[in-house]
Formats: sequence, structure tokens, C-alpha cells
Amino acid sequence: MAETTSRVLALLGLLQAHRQWTGPELARRLGVTERTLRRDVERLRALGYRVEATRGTAGGYRLEAASDLPPLLFTGEEAVTVAVGLRLAAAQGLAGDEPTTMSALAKFEQVLPAALRERVSALAGAVTAQPGGGAPVSPDLLGALALACRDHERIRFHYLSGAGEETHRQVEPHALVVAQRNWFLVCWDLHREDWRTFRVDRIRNLLGTRLRFTPRELPAADAAQFLAAANAELGRTHTAWVVMDLPLDRMRDAFGPWAGGAQAEGEGRTRWPIGGRSVPEMLNALVWVPEGVRYVVEGPPELVTAMRETAGRMADAARRSSVDG
Repeated sequence: MAETTSRVLALLGLLQAHRQWTGPELARRLGVTERTLRRDVERLRALGYRVEATRGTAGGYRLEAASDLPPLLFTGEEAVTVAVGLRLAAAQGLAGDEPTTMSALAKFEQVLPAALRERVSALAGAVTAQPGGGAPVSPDLLGALALACRDHERIRFHYLSGAGEETHRQVEPHALVVAQRNWFLVCWDLHREDWRTFRVDRIRNLLGTRLRFTPRELPAADAAQFLAAANAELGRTHTAWVVMDLPLDRMRDAFGPWAGGAQAEGEGRTRWPIGGRSVPEMLNALVWVPEGVRYVVEGPPELVTAMRETAGRMADAARRSSVDG
């Protein structure tokens, strides 16, 4: 009986984690026959979970939204994680978040076993979250964006820039990131044919398209790193172009998230924009050019002068430096 219960919980976890599963794939992951899988699905239905089953090559199992909340089954670790997450949510810039999350937490803690309730209360006194301070966003909007990221569904929306300009966007959503006290959507912009980030509080009129896409490889270790690189591009007062003898695809592989704005110039060259708040800051960008790659810089005279002076100082230091070994 314990084995059956654990298996049914594992089935529920799989159905909650993915939009739709085929029967053979679910059975394989659970290590059971498809007949046993069908019995476990019926057990979930008896508990109040609405599991839809469709036949055919495109068929499978999916968890449908229910009108009544079925029983929630948590391990001790999961229950503590949920409770702590609710306490932290009030500080993350959700519109009307504090009353809602604290009300939800009160209801949740009320049904916890005494031992778990004690752990949650102890954590509440030890965990402190810095208030977000960013622009508030709707939890419904965040939820819709999160589902689109999970289900790999293309979406459309109107975006209001910081300057007040409104544009229409169609994107493939990748992830949501909290940074600089604001929520950001990291996605592939179909019209710009490049990766972009959007402040969620500036998104209007979100529409799902029901069109699925194959996720692209993000040019960074994760969405947070990509967002950090994108934000570094902002606020630059000096700009220039680096034209290097390196094909665009190889340049993007070498530069990762810092390749933003790069353009192909012919078959074997790449034009890459650099910028900064000062000329020395722009010089730092040139360190990214791989060793052995020839390049020229198209920019203001003061940048070229700074390059020449820096090269002279380094050459002089190299002549006067000793080499061990």
C-alpha cells in the first residue's frame, strides 16, 4: 500500500510538472505497465484530481484545472518550503501581495501538523526579506507568463518602454528573473530575431497564441546571467564598433551573453558594438576579443588615442619587466 501511495504521488508530481505526457512515457518513468498506470490515474481521479486522457498519436494524459481544490499532499520539506516561500513573496513586488500571501500562509499553517508548524514559525523569526521597492506586477500576469515559459507557448503583448513608446511584440518566453527589485521576462523576440529582456510591469494585453516552439539555447549559463549582461548595456554614454575577422556564429560562441548586438559583416567578419560610461571602460571590452583574432575599432578619436597610449605603456612595461624561468 505504501508503495502504491508513493507511486501515485510520483504520478501527480509528473502531471503537475509538465503540460501533457504520453502513456508509454509516464509508465516508463514510473517503472510500471500501462495497465498499472491507468489504475493509478483512476486513484488520482478518486481523490478529486481531474486527469484528462485522450487517444491517438497526439493523445496522452494531462492534469486539468478543477472547480474544487483537491487534497494537497506535501512532504515535510515541501511544506516548509511553501510556507517560507509565501513569507518571502510579500517582498518581491507583487501587486497587493502582502495581504494575499499572509492570508494564504495563515490558512496553510492552520492545517500543518504541530511539528511542522513549529519549524515554520521558527524560520519566520529567522528569515528576513528586503522589501522589493520595484514596480508592482500582477500575480495573474506572472502566472500566465510562467505557464507560457513552462509550456513553450509563443505569446503576444504590448510593451511600454521607459520613454513611453509602445510596441507590439511576439516572443518565445524562456524564463522569469527577479533583479534590481523588478521582474523581467527573458525571451526570444521573433521580430528582432534576437534575445531580449522585458520588464514585466511594462507588459500590457498579454495574449497566448497556442503555438508551441522548440526552446532555443540561451547564450548564457542561465537567464540571470543573461539579464545581468543585458543590463550592463544600459546607461552607456560612449559607443564604438569593433570589426573583427571572426564569423558571427563563432563570435557568439566565444562571447556568450556579451555578444548582444553583434552583426555579420560578410561571411567571415563580425561587427560588435561596445560602449561604456567612460573611455577606460570601453577599453576593458577589447579584452574579450580572442587571442589571434585581428580587429579594427571604429569609434571616437579619444578611444583610438587611449588605445595607442595604453599599448605604448604596456609595451614599455613589458620591456622593463623580468620573466621568471
